Amino acid sequence: MIYPSDLMASFRRILKLHESMLKEICSQYRLTLMEATIISFLKNNPSRDTAGDIVEYRMLSKGNVSQAVESLIQKSLLKRAPDTEDRRKIHLALLPEAQPISEAIDRLQEGFLKELFWGFTEEELALYTNFNDRFVENTRRALERRKSDESR
Repeated sequence: MIYPSDLMASFRRILKLHESMLKEICSQYRLTLMEATIISFLKNNPSRDTAGDIVEYRMLSKGNVSQAVESLIQKSLLKRAPDTEDRRKIHLALLPEAQPISEAIDRLQEGFLKELFWGFTEEELALYTNFNDRFVENTRRALERRKSDESR
């Protein structure tokens, strides 16, 4: 039997493992967890390059993202660029100085996935991918329904 509390505890443990691994990079490069999260997001999502995208896709606080973006700009790791068509939209881009951090995050992600899927067969990985895609789609639809119900 599947219990909601077990499912949520599993998600939290996975996040905790990832954060503990990311903290090693934070310590090495003198970053906050939020700053490292933003660098990771921008590196892995080149088409989603605004603070709003980070807030939406990572479900983070707007204020925390804004503060971390400003700090990364001050550290010369990130730059802002206005959108050519909509001046209200500001794009974020990693600067070359962020490259060593990005590479460290790539190695971390590889290690994280290795830890998480240790002992899985190719067939089990394919099943996981299928199930996860369905989880994501079901969650997206449920959130949209709730959002539309709230707006009525």
